[in-house]
Amino acid sequence: MAYFIWGDDLLIDNGQLDQDHRVLIEQINKLHSATKVGGGQEIVGKTLENLIRNTLEHIRREEQFMTQINYPGQKEHEADHVRFVNSLRDLQRKYGLGSITVAAQLSTLLRDWLSLHIQRYDKDIFHFMEEQKCTKRTKRTR
Repeated sequence: MAYFIWGDDLLIDNGQLDQDHRVLIEQINKLHSATKVGGGQEIVGKTLENLIRNTLEHIRREEQFMTQINYPGQKEHEADHVRFVNSLRDLQRKYGLGSITVAAQLSTLLRDWLSLHIQRYDKDIFHFMEEQKCTKRTKRTR
């Protein structure tokens, strides 16, 4: 069974942002599966590299999207991105120093951050877009 399950409650744009989230979730599940059978330490280094790269690409897209739609919560949202990337880099540093607990810490960080970030920050983007659609519809019907 998957560690983190994608559901419709996580949908944001039915596009690239959701696809990015799905890729991150796949990486979380792969790491968790390996950790369950004692192989987490063997794949954690490569997983961290991929996660950092994919996360930075996703963040770039998401921040461009927020700019395009004039999202008012962008600064706070971006601050959460910075905290997360710093946490990933800290785990990468610990891994480089030989820490054997990084795989478990990474699994937990990813599950918690991704679910909380999507449910809080990314859903706010979704709600903002919905409000904008309603406002535009209301203005057209006047």
